[in-house]
Amino acid sequence: MLTAESIAELLEPYRLAAADGVEGAKAGQADWAGICGQLAVYLGLILRWNARINLTAIREPEEIVRRHFGESLFAGARLGGCATLLDFGSGAGFPGVPIQLLRPEVEVTLAESRIRKAAFLREAVRSLGVRSEVWADRVEAMPEERRFNAVVLRGVDEMESAVGEAGRRAKERVMILGVRSADYPSLARDFGMEERVGLPGSREGVLLVARRLRGG
Repeated sequence: MLTAESIAELLEPYRLAAADGVEGAKAGQADWAGICGQLAVYLGLILRWNARINLTAIREPEEIVRRHFGESLFAGARLGGCATLLDFGSGAGFPGVPIQLLRPEVEVTLAESRIRKAAFLREAVRSLGVRSEVWADRVEAMPEERRFNAVVLRGVDEMESAVGEAGRRAKERVMILGVRSADYPSLARDFGMEERVGLPGSREGVLLVARRLRGG
C-alpha cells in the first residue's frame, strides 16, 4: 500500500504544474500533506472495492495516483471561483473527490447512475468525511432548475450527449478532461473556449475549459 509520502512524491509534477496563475498558486499552497493522507485512505478503498466491482481498469496503485488523482487535482487547481460543482458521471469519484479534497469550500455533487459505483461513492464520502453529495441517478433526472457554477466530465459514456447536458447544467463553465483531438460542437453556441491545456505527463490528454457566453 502506498503511503501519504509516496503519494505526495508521485503527485509532485501535478502540484508544480498546477501552480500557474492566481488560482493555481492558491492550490499550490494547499495542505498537500493532509490531502495526500486522505488520498491514501481513498486509494485503499478503491483497491478493496476494485477487487469486487470494476471501479477502474487501471489496477496499479501508482498509475491510479498519477492518472486519476493527479489529473483530477490538476483540474481542481484550474477551477477558479466556484461555489457549486457537478462531477458528471463520477464513476469511482474522478475528478470530483480529489477536487473536493483540494477545494473543501466547494459544494461538489457526484452524479453516478450505476448503483454499485454510487454505493462506493457514498462509502468514500463517509470515510473521507467530506461534504460531497452523491446523486445516484442520471444527470438528466435531476430537477430542471438544478444548475451548478461548473460541470466537469472525464471519460463519460456517450460523451457528446453528456457534454450537451453538461452545458445545460453549467451556469459558468464546463471542464472536460479529454484528448487533444476531441471537439464538442454542442458547446459551440453558448460557450467560448477559455483554455485547452495539456495534462502533465500526457501526450494527448488535455483539460478543456469552456466559459458560458453572455446571453448564452
